[in-house]
Amino acid sequence: MKFMRKIGLLPLIASGLLLIQSCSNDILEVDISKSTYQLSSIQLDSIIKHTSDVQLSTELFELSQEIPEIIDYQFYYCYKTGLPKDTAFQANWSDFTHNPYYKRLSKRIDQKFTRLADSKKIISDGFKRIQVHLPQAKLPQKLVFMNSFFSSSMYCTENEIGIGLERYLGAKTDVIKELPGDVFYEWIKQAMEPEYLERDAICSWVLTHICEPGKDMNNIEAMIQWGKILYITKAALPQQEERIILRYNPAHYDWALNNERAFWEHLVKQNMLFVKSETDQAGFLQEGPFTSGFSQKGADRLGQFLGYRIVCSYMEQYDVTLQQLIDKPYNELLTEYEIDD
Repeated sequence: MKFMRKIGLLPLIASGLLLIQSCSNDILEVDISKSTYQLSSIQLDSIIKHTSDVQLSTELFELSQEIPEIIDYQFYYCYKTGLPKDTAFQANWSDFTHNPYYKRLSKRIDQKFTRLADSKKIISDGFKRIQVHLPQAKLPQKLVFMNSFFSSSMYCTENEIGIGLERYLGAKTDVIKELPGDVFYEWIKQAMEPEYLERDAICSWVLTHICEPGKDMNNIEAMIQWGKILYITKAALPQQEERIILRYNPAHYDWALNNERAFWEHLVKQNMLFVKSETDQAGFLQEGPFTSGFSQKGADRLGQFLGYRIVCSYMEQYDVTLQQLIDKPYNELLTEYEIDD
């Protein structure tokens, strides 16, 4: 067993520079020109803001027939106004919409997201690629652009993806800076960047409906499962920067690359690979200010990063489909993992 990751260096003849090799895009490029897949969209936040109070109940009733889970989620969970069919809804809704912060937040969303059709196309094309790779995969029918009032970035139902636009306004936006620091830590605010929107939409659907994180997995198995999720996301967005797929800013991406060996050796030395530990997996896989249990600086989610590198290593060496990748046992992928200096 090799358990190490090859870091390939390609010479650029013209300049003599060296580039770190990432997952090859060539094997992921597919023809989607003949796809008949249709992804529709609703701008729920816009509908709410531009519908008169008199017509709102009727509009929401119709939407509750079309996207019931999203409407319930939006009003009951995100806004906590109760459901549109509730007797107290109108009074609660009036109080909520007169909140000065909510008004400014809605305005910033309008100002920021003037080209949602572009995002929709990127996401739709991404799912078309997944359909080519995985013909039997369940795909979303509708995107719902919404203001979740910071409840979540993405909310997947059986048929829709609810996208909380407020979480993609950018860390420097005034309404993001104003969020209470004792709830929204600085590392949370720094992650609210628009460049991750399309990636998050596809990744959230993949981990919900196509390649779910498994239960009762040992640590390295859980990491590799996340590697599969991220690799499928990469297959949907083959031209996207690898750091975006991994949801890293440039500095954290470089730090993760430079500390890959150190993290691997830490796992081996501490005998953490083949044990089942919810605590370990939370530290290595969940978002945070850093990777808990390894280093209090640099990138978080190094477990996801390592799993992705292991999957990339395997896919660079073997001609297998994405479905075969999903079905591969983790130890078969791990056997091909190498790191060469």
